[in-house]
Amino acid sequence: MAFYRHTAIFFTLAALLTAAATNVAPAPAPAPVPAREKTVWNYDGGIFLDTDGALAGGFCFRVVGRVTAHDFFDNLKRIDAPGLNTIFRRGKEAVTQFPSQLLLQFVIHDFPCAMRLQDVGSRNYLTRAIVSNLRLSLYWKRGLELRPISDYKVQAFHIRRIIPFNVSATDLPEKLEWSYEMEIPSEGVPLTDSLVLIIRTPNDQVAARVAARM
Repeated sequence: MAFYRHTAIFFTLAALLTAAATNVAPAPAPAPVPAREKTVWNYDGGIFLDTDGALAGGFCFRVVGRVTAHDFFDNLKRIDAPGLNTIFRRGKEAVTQFPSQLLLQFVIHDFPCAMRLQDVGSRNYLTRAIVSNLRLSLYWKRGLELRPISDYKVQAFHIRRIIPFNVSATDLPEKLEWSYEMEIPSEGVPLTDSLVLIIRTPNDQVAARVAARM
């Protein structure tokens, strides 16, 4: 009798497991991954760049500029599509290289080292002597390769005094802005290369670095 009792229990458990298996809801199918749509970038107005820099002693600044070339960037678009190489077009025309010359314009001005409200102590400001000792290097960058640009021409350079809000104050430090315009030879340079600016101190420390890339 014990044999039949155990057998009955065994078949009962088997039946329950079978019924449970048939009642389990199937796992939901994974949601389809949407195909990545193409991305279009518009370069009307040129290539814009900005970065922050810092010097020993608590001097911080910002570099802001852009790269232009007459009407070269007008209606110029970059198109990235899945499975395809990046292409540049102006209307129906494919564009692969920069024009023979580019105009690089940028300014350097003081900028807080920290934007937190509790940092309300005195600040250090760039001076004519400090900026005159900085060194600018320009490069074309392709992948990890940097190719120095040595034959650029400085077209304009200005130092502008920033007028304080309280014009009657006599104990305020002088605040200045430095602006530069440079002609960059770019004959035969592909649009996939980047124009890199590096500002170094007299002891060759990098104070700021930024790339104008498309």
